[in-house]
Amino acid sequence: MSNALPKRTATKKLKNGMKIIVMMITILSSAPSSFATTKGLSQIVTPDLQGEGDLSLSLQIQDKRIANPYELQAELGLTKWAEVAVFRGFQPDDWIFGTEIGLLTKEPFLLSVGFVNWSPHLDVDPQPYIEAGYYTEHHKFIAGAIHAGYKNEAILGYAYDFNERWRVQFDWQSGSENSSTIGFTCNVTRDFQFNPAIYFSNDDLSRVMGYIVFTYTFHLWGDKK
Repeated sequence: MSNALPKRTATKKLKNGMKIIVMMITILSSAPSSFATTKGLSQIVTPDLQGEGDLSLSLQIQDKRIANPYELQAELGLTKWAEVAVFRGFQPDDWIFGTEIGLLTKEPFLLSVGFVNWSPHLDVDPQPYIEAGYYTEHHKFIAGAIHAGYKNEAILGYAYDFNERWRVQFDWQSGSENSSTIGFTCNVTRDFQFNPAIYFSNDDLSRVMGYIVFTYTFHLWGDKK
């Protein structure tokens, strides 16, 4: 009996979260296409790279049980096969670095390597990863592995692009400290997008956490179409 109330509360949060996602998808599906591209999932790295010369600036707000609750991110495509990223966290004060190198960059088959979550400020080692993708016009499949701390973890993802404006996405990373997620990405304009998601902790699916990121992309050089 003592666990009944927490379970009902978690179920209610899950139902409310799903209702919000369904409502947002319904609204977005009726909106006209803005000829933008979607990028990234909620939790995992993706094998597609930032466009050459594209600089994306993001504001990421999330439950503190996921990570630093307030973060700014800059992601820059250096070439067609290389990108770098830096996160600025505020609680606690932190700088986090990552990079990605594309070994196969021609769709539908993608393969990339790199590292994420390197924090010299907090003495956290980089986490190297390898990831493959199979990308079609609508379906995106992702699978790979990442070395985090003392162990190797699996990463899986799937996204469905309904059109150029919005997508629904799912991802999962193994390990009790990680989660399964469901969310969507909406391209409000060609260069502005937002991505809300719900996280379900791997060690307790009743622990539901919220996440949202807003991104604006500047086209500094390269193909600006």
